[in-house]
Amino acid sequence: MTDMIPAWVDGTLTPVEKLEVHKRGLRHKAVSVFIVDGQNILIQRRAMSKYHTPGLWANTCCTHPKWGESPADCAVRRLKEELGITGIYPAKRDRVEYRAQVGNGMIEHEEVDIFMATASKSLKVTPNPHEVMQVEWIGLYDLMAEVARRPARFTPWLRIYLEKHSDTIFGSMLRV
Repeated sequence: MTDMIPAWVDGTLTPVEKLEVHKRGLRHKAVSVFIVDGQNILIQRRAMSKYHTPGLWANTCCTHPKWGESPADCAVRRLKEELGITGIYPAKRDRVEYRAQVGNGMIEHEEVDIFMATASKSLKVTPNPHEVMQVEWIGLYDLMAEVARRPARFTPWLRIYLEKHSDTIFGSMLRV
């Protein structure tokens, strides 16, 4: 069964197969989640088996909603699927749009609903090895400095979030 995600084709939101969406660079719906503990953010390193951006560091989790799935339900589902995290219900922070080359001839052109949740660093995290090869808690300012220093280690969308949308995503975390 193929993954059908909401994408715009000729101005109409339509279910389109996920790989086709990225090969054609179609604008499509996406969800990104950040879990924070004070100034610390849980980030993940994508599994080497991912069809784009393998081995790169990203936000806590990200995905595409299934056709007919709400962004909030998608965020909860993907926390469980990628990281084994349950009992967390992130709140929507922002919606952003970006377009970026992600390798292997693919383009992410996403309209992303960004969610945030607070949890303790002692949160039980059980990464799915098909999705995630490593997780780490890192301070927001340390993450921003590391992305500036070594951008090639991070996914294009995480770089874009930090460079262009950090104020709306992280808000008061930047002013502490």
